[in-house]
Amino acid sequence: MKHSSAEAPRIAAIIYRADDDVDALLAEFAFARLAAGDQLGGIVQRNIKDAAGRKIDMQLIDLMTGEAIGISQTLGSGAGSCKLDAGGLAESAQAVTRAVASGTALVVINKFSKQEATGKGLRNEFAEAIVAGRPLLTAVPEKCADAWHEFVGDEGAVLPCSRAAIESWWAGIAPRLAAPSACGANVDEREHKTTC
Repeated sequence: MKHSSAEAPRIAAIIYRADDDVDALLAEFAFARLAAGDQLGGIVQRNIKDAAGRKIDMQLIDLMTGEAIGISQTLGSGAGSCKLDAGGLAESAQAVTRAVASGTALVVINKFSKQEATGKGLRNEFAEAIVAGRPLLTAVPEKCADAWHEFVGDEGAVLPCSRAAIESWWAGIAPRLAAPSACGANVDEREHKTTC
């Protein structure tokens, strides 16, 4: 579904390929917005690599507290992959729930991937954010794009894997979040000057 920037959807998914570093892209955007004073919550992923550049650990960073949440269990020196840690996933789910409940300007959830596509992972937390009407930004691998579309229908924007696309989407959302909800509301004039 096409939207003008004036009616940018509150939900956006960055569609990415296997060779895209979407984790770094999403984290850089989130930390830049926090530095600019925006209230963000949720989680972004940090990948820990060895000297050869192989991913050896994954952490989720709680955007409200800055705490790192370990989500991978290394299977041993001979293993070529890692297993998701159930305790870490539960902790990350709580970070998203806190962000939704606190009314942050934007909820970021690092990925809607195969776990969520099959009804697991953070799928319930995605639904929580959407039902609460919170602006939501995530990343979706190409192979899960159909599952994402089935989940959100025509409600979400699909973004290419680029910082410019994310910034453009956010520029269409942020002004609406700052606008007062109704004319004539009792608002401190020192902070808000609105002509109705």
